[in-house]
Amino acid sequence: MRIVIVGGVAAGMSAAARARRLDEEAEIVVLERGDHVSFANCGLPYYVGGEISEEDDLLLHTPASLRAALDLDVRVRQEVVGLDAAARTVAVRTPGAADGRTEEIAYDALILAPGALAIRPPIPGLGSPRVSTLRTVGDAVALRDAVEAGARRAVVLGGGFIGIEAAENLRARGLAVDVVERAPHVLPMLDAEIAHPVAVELERLGITVHAGVEANRIEQGEEYDVVVLSDGSRVTADLVVLSAGVRPDTAVFEAAGVACERGAIVVDEHGRTNLPGVYAAGDATAVIDAVTGVRRPVALAGPANRAGRQIADHIMRPDAARPLPAPVGTAIVRVGRLTAATTGAGAADLARAGIAAHTLHLHPTQHAGYFPGASPLSMAVRIREGDGRILGAQIVGGDGVDKRIDVVATAIRAGLAVGDLIDLDLAYSPVHGSAKDPVNLVGMVGANVLDGTLALWYAQEWGTLRETALILDVRSPEEYRAGHLPGALLIPHTELRGRLDEVREAADGRPVRVLCGSGVRSHIAHRVLTQAGMDSASLSGGMRTVVSVLGADLLERTDAEGVA
Repeated sequence: MRIVIVGGVAAGMSAAARARRLDEEAEIVVLERGDHVSFANCGLPYYVGGEISEEDDLLLHTPASLRAALDLDVRVRQEVVGLDAAARTVAVRTPGAADGRTEEIAYDALILAPGALAIRPPIPGLGSPRVSTLRTVGDAVALRDAVEAGARRAVVLGGGFIGIEAAENLRARGLAVDVVERAPHVLPMLDAEIAHPVAVELERLGITVHAGVEANRIEQGEEYDVVVLSDGSRVTADLVVLSAGVRPDTAVFEAAGVACERGAIVVDEHGRTNLPGVYAAGDATAVIDAVTGVRRPVALAGPANRAGRQIADHIMRPDAARPLPAPVGTAIVRVGRLTAATTGAGAADLARAGIAAHTLHLHPTQHAGYFPGASPLSMAVRIREGDGRILGAQIVGGDGVDKRIDVVATAIRAGLAVGDLIDLDLAYSPVHGSAKDPVNLVGMVGANVLDGTLALWYAQEWGTLRETALILDVRSPEEYRAGHLPGALLIPHTELRGRLDEVREAADGRPVRVLCGSGVRSHIAHRVLTQAGMDSASLSGGMRTVVSVLGADLLERTDAEGVA
């Protein structure tokens, strides 16, 4: 059997290695358009920043090492320019080929793993030699060379994961860095309340963020370029990193009859395309989302690696191969002192899919509060209305974000409901966690919401509720003076039981909407008010979430005498 694989790196090389382990006699040919068939593309920003010191550290395998270890026929700088599914051949343009001549390579099974191309928006001046992407080892080397040659100012077009990693690493090398993101906030795949602390951290690092604007043009100069933004700003740059997203690199295969949706190859549960003997995996494919059921590309290394392996299983032993799991979409990024992570569906994803959900906001510390170094995590967890099935989570904080997001990702894969999180036995010591781990707390809060013990209101509702409800602040006077919602009535939660008549009078028949710092004290107050017969709800996530959603400028501040 001859297996031909178009594209290396994650999906392609995983398929090749697994196929060889299953069949020592198979002929396995890997055709890679670039110079490197197996490299650490997720490590590229950290090479630019110097944390990965040597270029060779990015190269996981070479054609020679793969031939020696796995007897793979790996051919780099081989561009596949055609596919004849009826003849079971691909047309390949090799280095030095003249007059467009190609070589025809036959296959018994074909795996398409061409990956994705950087999106190039129609920005005048984008062809400047100072503009670079960060997709290949060559890109990373060129950027690092530019830094070491004296570049002092960088503009990053795009505030997604790669753009933020590039910005952080360029800033670490001493450059002045501006990030331009057309969405309302950086990391637009995150919800606003989780992305907000990231924006604050970028500011602390000295990185300037231009959110809600886009680049109109790039003016090329002799000594530097100028990026002109849609708000009229002009930002000088010695280098510009284009990180505006990616699109599947599938034009050749779509033209040959491979079924695609919005440019991404459609595959079934075993990675098969609509053409016999042709499979596809990785960034170029459209797969079913595990939570929403929507078909979409998932440009992540983990799902790509697993898909490549399982496609090889299906080719070699179809009766025993497991289906490809629908991806949950777990991703994580470091930003200065913070880590931000996501898994499953966010608020916008659920809204587009028409899935009704509760959102739980929590701010527990990453380990025991009495142990030095405790700091809060900000968590937003989505659960399905009715049965409480876990739909997604986003977390930002210092230590401990990674392990919590992985637990929730596992829970989503297992189809757990939020109450099941209460019963998880998670590792605890004061150094590493709490006896009630943040994940356990998610389960407790979620169970309270589902059984009616807790009713929530959200910061996004404040504009309406300030006119229709009594906003009751149950924090301390000191916290209230430092910043409170306009018009909120202060009654500390420890005094509430003795001042219920005051609440009733102030409410005057209106609902009472309670808030505190993070949601713990307001839950206590909510239970007191509810059992006293009042219509009450507790602010999800408290004032921490208010600041992230509505901004600190909204808050009123008073002195010790109560004067604003």
